[in-house]
Amino acid sequence: MGKKLTKNERNWILYDVGNSAFTLLIATILPIYFNYLAGNAGISSVDYLAYWGYAASVGTILVALAGPVLGTMADTKGFKKPFFTAAILTGVAGCALLGLAKGWLLFLVIYIIAKVGFSSSLIFYDSMLGDVTDEDRVDYVSSAGYAWGYIGSCVPFIVCLVLVLGSGKIGISMEMSMMIAFLIIAAWWLVMSLPLLKGYEQKFYVEKQKHAVKESFCRLGQTFGNIRKEKHIFMFLLAFFFYIDGVYTIIDMATAYGSALGLDSTGLLLALLVTQLVAFPCAILFGKLSGRMETCRLITVCIFAYLGIAIFAVFLKSQIQFWILAVLVGMFQGGIQALSRSYFTKIIPAEKSGEYFGLMDICGKGASFMGTTIVSLVSQITGNINAGVGMIAVLFVAGIILFRKSVSLCNTKSHVQETPHRSHLTSAYSCTWDGEGVAAPGSEQEVV
Repeated sequence: MGKKLTKNERNWILYDVGNSAFTLLIATILPIYFNYLAGNAGISSVDYLAYWGYAASVGTILVALAGPVLGTMADTKGFKKPFFTAAILTGVAGCALLGLAKGWLLFLVIYIIAKVGFSSSLIFYDSMLGDVTDEDRVDYVSSAGYAWGYIGSCVPFIVCLVLVLGSGKIGISMEMSMMIAFLIIAAWWLVMSLPLLKGYEQKFYVEKQKHAVKESFCRLGQTFGNIRKEKHIFMFLLAFFFYIDGVYTIIDMATAYGSALGLDSTGLLLALLVTQLVAFPCAILFGKLSGRMETCRLITVCIFAYLGIAIFAVFLKSQIQFWILAVLVGMFQGGIQALSRSYFTKIIPAEKSGEYFGLMDICGKGASFMGTTIVSLVSQITGNINAGVGMIAVLFVAGIILFRKSVSLCNTKSHVQETPHRSHLTSAYSCTWDGEGVAAPGSEQEVV
């Protein structure tokens, strides 16, 4: 497998570099600034964590409801790029407008809009993976996307971090420094999106019908009916629902959790910057390991690691423990995300990637609906933040059990069929993978 990235692969990876800046903003500065706004309004630390979790959950519900429909429509010839563009512009605009919100409630409303745009763009972006690369490179390219996203997002983040932490020294208010920071992130996100928007070509698609919207709903209904028969896909999605929900809950609420425990804000931000730096080489490592080890085994290792991380988080009390948590998350975050994305890409019909990734988004890709809600409810009911966070471990236990069941289905039942589009699981994607794949039709690209 050649490791040199093609132009199309590089353009696709650049979008990860762009949107990851917003992800890092959500995981670090955003909840701390919301804590500042909530504190000015007299909201307690427990309620602050709960409101932040509820906002994340609302954004996920909206994307979960619209995602499969939009994804199915985007599979129509010529539709994916316009839908992708609209999602990016919604997210970028929302990000830029966050700096204008002075009250905590308005801030959450704009945050939800930005998060919906961001999460929706990922449905289309992930479904583009099969269009920009070949099947024997998909694990490597997916891992490279996350890896460069982690390290690239540090560039605007460090600028924003210096601006926010040094606002007093340079003579501007916290509100003004945050406004500038939001504009920097929005601009970075937009600029890094342009190469993919310019060069992307939709190679796998469903032919445009006279009534495209109606036809999309019909195809989606058929997919819901057929997916129950495709037990390997159904069981994987069920497993993914639980374990990735836990992953995104940790990402979304790590800084909010640390702030609620009273840990130093600067220390939290620097620790999560370390997460990005650690995640870069580890994501690359998982991409290389995927060429030597079965993808399902690597995913299993990552889920078990996250189970340990969730248990460790229950006993978190000090700044040094948060730093340890940040390093551990960085080690496995890229691997579990990238390999899940590439594994799913290989077991679904290529021409229906949008609608399938729309279904995958329901299962947690948008942002941890169930996890954030459970953490918020348990924290409020018990009055104990650690007890709420401890519930995340349950998600990983369920994820492990269901994922191993999906692997068992792959290994005990043959899903090999000779089709021009990878409509069924082949031996290349089971736990007997020999590292060989079938190139997608029309996917030859000039290596530059």
